[in-house]
Amino acid sequence: MPEDSTAEVTAAGIARLAGVGRAAVSNWRRRHADFPKPVGGTETSPSFSLADVEQWLRDQGKLAEVPLRERVWQQLAGHPSGTVAGLVQTGCVLLLLRARPGAWPELAALPDDRLGALLPGVFEEVLTTRFGLPRSVHTPTPADTLPSVPLLRAAVELAVELGGARQAFEFLLGRHLDANPRQYTLTPPPLAELMAALAAAAAPEGRSVATVLDPASGTGGLLRAVPHPTALYAQDADPDMAALSALRLALHGDADIRAAIGDTLRADAFPTLNVDAVLCHPPFNERAWGHDELAYDPRWEYGFPARTESELAWVQHALARLRDGGAAVLLMPPAVASRRSGRRIRADLLRRGALRAVVALPAGAAPPYGIPLHLWVLVRPGADRPPAETLFVDTAGLVPDAGRDKLPWTTLRNTVLDAWAGRGGEESVARAVPVIELLDDEVDLAPARYLTAPAAGGTAPELAAVRDRLDETLRRTQGLAPTPVPARPAPRPLTTVGELARTGALQLRTGGSGTAPAGGGAPVLTEHDVLSGGAPSGTLPAGGGPGEGGEEPVLVTEGDVVVPVLGGGSVARVVDAATAGAALGRNLQLLRPEPAALDPWFLAGFLRGTANNRQASSFASTATRLDVRRLQLPRLPLADQRRHGAHFKSLAEFEEALRLAARLGEQLVQGLYDGLADGSVEPA
Repeated sequence: MPEDSTAEVTAAGIARLAGVGRAAVSNWRRRHADFPKPVGGTETSPSFSLADVEQWLRDQGKLAEVPLRERVWQQLAGHPSGTVAGLVQTGCVLLLLRARPGAWPELAALPDDRLGALLPGVFEEVLTTRFGLPRSVHTPTPADTLPSVPLLRAAVELAVELGGARQAFEFLLGRHLDANPRQYTLTPPPLAELMAALAAAAAPEGRSVATVLDPASGTGGLLRAVPHPTALYAQDADPDMAALSALRLALHGDADIRAAIGDTLRADAFPTLNVDAVLCHPPFNERAWGHDELAYDPRWEYGFPARTESELAWVQHALARLRDGGAAVLLMPPAVASRRSGRRIRADLLRRGALRAVVALPAGAAPPYGIPLHLWVLVRPGADRPPAETLFVDTAGLVPDAGRDKLPWTTLRNTVLDAWAGRGGEESVARAVPVIELLDDEVDLAPARYLTAPAAGGTAPELAAVRDRLDETLRRTQGLAPTPVPARPAPRPLTTVGELARTGALQLRTGGSGTAPAGGGAPVLTEHDVLSGGAPSGTLPAGGGPGEGGEEPVLVTEGDVVVPVLGGGSVARVVDAATAGAALGRNLQLLRPEPAALDPWFLAGFLRGTANNRQASSFASTATRLDVRRLQLPRLPLADQRRHGAHFKSLAEFEEALRLAARLGEQLVQGLYDGLADGSVEPA
């Protein structure tokens, strides 16, 4: 495969290539005079020639061969016109490979210069002729925007290795999104699937959802969740996003794809379109959405939105693009349900039967992750009489301690779809409310307002059972409480985790880089689980698995020691049989001791020392970061290690008993408050 001499790589990329941490790369630069010199970047974040780095790593015996996926990614990241331009060009070639597999071998046989001259025609055929995007998306002007032929040849090789053009594009796009998390607002795949399922459930009986529009398409995640569409329409104000979403959708299925660039509210690219469904995750809280120039726009059938109500403009745009009976599902901030400035539009949506359901999601379902967002399910009114009720669903109670890494998406999806289908459920979760009850002065559509709050502790017999468990746990805690035994401090020879790793006494692994295979994956041990002592509660991000463009997660085994590296706390957890097999989550470091050299409980106990953590932590920024390699522990024979380890294990059992007592006490107290307040419990 030809080398791309212009490809550059950062220190983080070098660490990924060699399978080491960033600190190791910094050490190489300091200790080896022949380490490649920077060729770009900045003084604080330099970049290096990928070819030079690969050669140096091979010469040092630190790299046998660069994996193809890593080589392609580094070439893409070093594209002269930027990663996104390289992604668009790569996607066009991969789509050609998928649509006309016989055409690529003829092109690939050409010399680089002739192939490079022909490729702009391929880009135009895909982006303009097929998707309807303007020539400006792909027409190169400066010389450095010409196609990177080595990159495109390598991308085709990657498609063969990963089993298809779709898998190769998803891998490269996923790496770009992971590398720029603050640049994009993504809708998590489980939420996108729920929104698509709601749109299908809300469609008239006997009508399939074949044509779907996303007027704020981003990377195409919502449209990608639609099963078996015939036509997908995407519009985004960002030209790069419009091109990427179109390519992603075309590689994913066989639907007709039409994409457009522009501000949807100000410059609707599909003014005469009527589709079966609209899915949308619109931008939130926009003031400059076009209020002044759109006062007489025909889309405002339910009222002219106030300047502060951009979300209600998106709602009405979605309804305007539906055929009669078509359904729209929009992700909304919760304030839209109750702001006074939008009450008249909300009232008209209810009167005319357009707003059919409001679903409150738990915090962590989608960005911004700290806010419990809502789903609005709307149907364009037809000739039928509007329904007399609106459905309210509140899923927050299904996740008592919600977090983005541990939402039970299967339970959430089933609960919402069952509520829509009228298959029952508790009034604390779902309830159909007569529209007439909603049309007061506020027209507040927050689901919690209309649902019965569940009792925190349950019935009186259930609270009595909690009390019994609390008594038993307190007795156990008293028996586990340790007695300090004074000792004379004596100097002991010390070693560090880094030294133990170099001698093979333990292995170090970093979590957070794995992806789930197509059929699902192991649960994830998250940072929160380690801090709270809970079971693995996270899920791996979708990625197709290591054979399909994803990365192999780090799986924990019994006896591993897991340490959080952010926050400055003194925590270390020994993995037990129940936790073994889980994937290691982000911001966690795994230490795998060699049983013949190190006792895991001895290791974990000394890692928890406060002074030990302070000397191994960096306080240079707002977030304290632990350098695990600098943690110290004494050099002791294995028998002495096990004696210390037994005491550390007893302390861990005592700590867990205290946690359980605290949880049971909180449950009992809140349950008694609720029971006395609602009359289900009598004062003693």
